[in-house]
Amino acid sequence: MKHILVLEDDSALITAIEHQLSMRGFSPVIARTVEEGLSVIDGEEHIDAIWLDHYLLGKQNGLDFVARLKGSEHTKNIPVFVVSNSAGAESMTSYMRLGVEQYYTKADYDLSQIINDISYALENAQ
Repeated sequence: MKHILVLEDDSALITAIEHQLSMRGFSPVIARTVEEGLSVIDGEEHIDAIWLDHYLLGKQNGLDFVARLKGSEHTKNIPVFVVSNSAGAESMTSYMRLGVEQYYTKADYDLSQIINDISYALENAQ
């Protein structure tokens, strides 16, 4: 079973994402801050992909998380899917430069489309 780390601050959306991922056979792991996300990554559970919002609880945002993730040999190859309504064009460009897999505007995609893309990326990795 593939483990997907979901970094999101919206409780209602977390519930929906968690349900949809579980229905598709994924094991979602939830974090609401950059620190929690990094703790999960550093923990013993293998993470296959990351669903990331730009704005999170705490002082750091999704860009801070991706910069730390991509700066480590241990985690730099984990695919990251940014799903946000909040980040502007400059942030989007920064995410893409850091090497995220895909950037989605929440209002423009439904959960199943994003999960399909995550599934495809994981099936076609290496």
